[in-house]
Amino acid sequence: MKNKKLEANLSMAISKVFSGLNMNALKFLLPLWMSPLTGATIRCTFAAVAFWVIGWFSAPEEKTSRKDKWLLFLLGVVGLYGFMFLYLVGLSKTTPVSSSIFTSLQPIWVFLIMIFFFHEKATAPKIIGISIALVGALVCILTQQSDDLASDAFTGNMLCLFSSVVYAVYLVASQRILSAVGPVTMLKYTFSGAAFSGIIVSLITGFDAPVLSMPFHWLPFAVLMFVLIFPTTISYMLLPVGLKYLKTTVVAIYGYLILIVATIVSLILGQDRFSWTQTFAILFICVGVYLVEVAESKDKAKPKGESRGQYPALPRIWFYLNPSNFWGDSPLVTWVISLKGEF
Repeated sequence: MKNKKLEANLSMAISKVFSGLNMNALKFLLPLWMSPLTGATIRCTFAAVAFWVIGWFSAPEEKTSRKDKWLLFLLGVVGLYGFMFLYLVGLSKTTPVSSSIFTSLQPIWVFLIMIFFFHEKATAPKIIGISIALVGALVCILTQQSDDLASDAFTGNMLCLFSSVVYAVYLVASQRILSAVGPVTMLKYTFSGAAFSGIIVSLITGFDAPVLSMPFHWLPFAVLMFVLIFPTTISYMLLPVGLKYLKTTVVAIYGYLILIVATIVSLILGQDRFSWTQTFAILFICVGVYLVEVAESKDKAKPKGESRGQYPALPRIWFYLNPSNFWGDSPLVTWVISLKGEF
């Protein structure tokens, strides 16, 4: 078990480091070497092809109904591509650190969706954690000014914020299907749907990717290959290992590596400047997400029905939304935290 835990920790750490570097790599590429919309098309199409190829060499998964395949495809068409669209356009206008701040809010949006639409109990620790995280987001939005590193900071930050909301809705919606399908099946069909949307949009708006045109430029092409191979593909293959053997709170802590890596690399590369307000925003969001995650872990540890109180129908709903039916013992927020920033 020790070896398994070591493997899980290494898998999660590598995955999150790749995700943090993903922010900086994309910022380098956008919009000089490719437009945000073209970038979304390239990433989704590459990922779709990669996961279909991986699926051919992977162990067979449970047979998926045609209905679930179509639902996954449609989730990719709307949810996954919608997230990618908003995030890349937002990142092109703001800094990698700010974009990663708003990506970190995805677990908060998931809890709010669960509270308002699925009658999840809003305990005091969760409310405090959500409030702290939202204060951090507000600080970042209201204090960051546009400059040579962020052409339109307010618009970029708002787009990144909306992208995290869209992705949270996508995650909650997909959980109903994920209880019945395998990870590779999910990735194949959702990315195929996202690629379909990307290709349609590119046919309308045009394909703008100087990185793939002549004269050939090795550095931007190498950065693009890094984005496509490591954060887009390999990170997703490493996640199940970490989720299977690590506790929820440990996975949550690894999620902070994205912010740490993106911040350090941004400062080194000159993609951002040190700001106390941004530092406070990061601390507020990290503390807020962690408090909510700890509260959820305690709720899951209570006897059935105790933490859900007056909502007797919730356990059935939670079964559909809980990836423990698929990933192991991790509650919904574990999967959300593990995926945040992967794109």
